[in-house]
Amino acid sequence: MIRVLVVDDQQIVREGLVALLGLLDDIEVVGAAGDGEAALSLLAEIPADVVLMDLRMPVLDGVEATRRIVRLHPGVAVLVLTTYADDDSIVSALRAGARGYLTKDAGRAEIAAALRSTASGQSTFDAAVSRRLVTAMLGTVPAERWNNPHGLTPREVEVLRLITEGLSNAEIAASLFIGETTVKTHINNVFTKIGARSRTDAVRYAHRHGLADG
Repeated sequence: MIRVLVVDDQQIVREGLVALLGLLDDIEVVGAAGDGEAALSLLAEIPADVVLMDLRMPVLDGVEATRRIVRLHPGVAVLVLTTYADDDSIVSALRAGARGYLTKDAGRAEIAAALRSTASGQSTFDAAVSRRLVTAMLGTVPAERWNNPHGLTPREVEVLRLITEGLSNAEIAASLFIGETTVKTHINNVFTKIGARSRTDAVRYAHRHGLADG
């Protein structure tokens, strides 16, 4: 069982999340709090594996609460679930130590998958957040390393990066919360644009044009 603490200042959202997660066989909601301070008080008494954290709350906001949880309870992972997907919110949460970031457009299946992924030590981001992260990363890559002569879209760059990490189509689909058919379409588009005949060709292209990590 994955023990989850729900933190959101809106009562209707908090109660809805508790009810929604309560329907899942492998997830146990161990508590709910309306602000970061209350969450910390609960964590001092109730063991949890993941905190599902809103960001903008009274008393103690989600960013500072995340920072304290990471410091005081290193075995507890924080998964952000918020309305906001602006760069400042995303970066602040990740710098504070959040392991994943979802917007409240996410459905039950997506939230459940993210909780399981976060509990297992993986980082999880929804599609909108992933796009913003990729855009931000590309904006910080030195000009001599970033070269996209074939006009790949941000999502195609995401897929290409995951290919360079050795992920299968199924793993890419799970990482980006899209279907395998959509992944195959993106890969076909990438291969067509860059003239690749195999994943090995694609990986070489990514490294040559500064589109791969490391």
